[in-house]
Amino acid sequence: MAERTSDVEKPGLGGDTQVEDAVLALANDERVTAFTPAEQRSIIWRVDRRLVLTLGFLYMISLMDRTNLGAASVAGMQKELHMNAKNNAYTIVSLVFFLPYALFQPPATVLIREIGPRKFLTAIVVLWGAVMIGFGFVKSWQTMAVLRVILGGLEAGFYPGCVYLLSTWYPRFELQKRNAVFYLIGSMASAFAGILAYGLMQLNGHAGLSGWRWIFIIEGTITCALGFAAYIAIVDFPELSPKSWHFLNHREAAFVVARIEHDRADVKTEPFILGAYLKHALDSKVWAFAALYMFTTTNSYAIAYFLPIILRDGMGFSVAKAQCLVAPPYCAAAVVMVIQAYYGDKWHLRGPIIVFNAAIGVVGLGLLGYDKNSGVRYFGVFLATIAANANCPALLTYQSNNIRGQWKRAFTSATLIGGGAIGGIIGTSVFRPIDAPGYRPGILACLISQALVMVTVAGLSWKFHLANKRVDAGGKPIEHHPGFKYTF
Repeated sequence: MAERTSDVEKPGLGGDTQVEDAVLALANDERVTAFTPAEQRSIIWRVDRRLVLTLGFLYMISLMDRTNLGAASVAGMQKELHMNAKNNAYTIVSLVFFLPYALFQPPATVLIREIGPRKFLTAIVVLWGAVMIGFGFVKSWQTMAVLRVILGGLEAGFYPGCVYLLSTWYPRFELQKRNAVFYLIGSMASAFAGILAYGLMQLNGHAGLSGWRWIFIIEGTITCALGFAAYIAIVDFPELSPKSWHFLNHREAAFVVARIEHDRADVKTEPFILGAYLKHALDSKVWAFAALYMFTTTNSYAIAYFLPIILRDGMGFSVAKAQCLVAPPYCAAAVVMVIQAYYGDKWHLRGPIIVFNAAIGVVGLGLLGYDKNSGVRYFGVFLATIAANANCPALLTYQSNNIRGQWKRAFTSATLIGGGAIGGIIGTSVFRPIDAPGYRPGILACLISQALVMVTVAGLSWKFHLANKRVDAGGKPIEHHPGFKYTF
């Protein structure tokens, strides 16, 4: 690995001084050659197990808690809370989550850097679990809407915090596989939440509570339990990782830091200054990434919230079948996601994968919205679900690969997921009860968003091509770092 000592030899990486000393020692010992290839793989595998799996399981419960309204709806929630097409209550309850979710993401990414992942992430997980339990006891949809606002504020820091934390641990061309596994574990919630919800519905009448209430109570209790357990398992940023329970020693942490320094030289964290943090908003590609995620999550949230309802009301399946038929498309999306992540990292490709997914999304939505045959429409569900979910980890990596700097990484994670929150608002508002059972306006909105994904990636690719060409000609460096080039 090529030598690059200037950045790591500066004091104050923002972490443990013993790690900094070990980084210097590794730099004098050709850094990573202090470990054999087998030892290097062992260290990275340890990081994968502890970091990716822990965050993935927490994200799984996050998605389950965020999207179980659809399951509760077909289990009787709308009838009991008097939600109907006239008051549009289901859409309101779905939508209000995303307002605080979008608003609180930028400050949340600052807090995770300042407080630390372990304390910050576990605290918000336990708190939103308690809110979920409260859903099981509401007497009106208005009360549920208020609780959804609180839930959105608490969850605002989780997903961007995880995306940011993962991006600090891996070089650019090892990241999509990790993002894919993280997202895959989470998406399993969407796949099997319906089956779990159907099982919990069978508690109907126990303790005088309806079956849909037990969905919230049991899942909220699971969330709280996982939050307490995660306090032991979650790891800090690489330069602080020796403080994590039974994890890396100082020389192993220094090896991880050295890999990041060699790849993009941005381990060092400058003191937080609000003006400098907000200055990153002047970079146009930051908003292009946010727009891409917005277009993608318009589809993913629409599918998560309305697929059980479309299967029941639009295709005529029973409640049991509607709950269970949600799982297969998400399993197919998981397979595609992993295959794309492997080859995306191997071939250093991001944009073409995203465009391919958007294209099959257009085909799938067309079949779902405009064909008459239920079997063909269900095949369209497969394609639409694969497109929306496989593009999420691809976009996380696309963004992470093309920026540098700790605070810019934090800011861009917040704006990206903030764009996703706006996509959630769109996805939950365009499928209106009055449009049932075909939901044509919602299908059309999702089709347009997939087309805009392809247009935006094409624009970014042209921008990146010109910038890389300029660097090759000895011109202005990209991201203020000589030799850094954009990933297509």
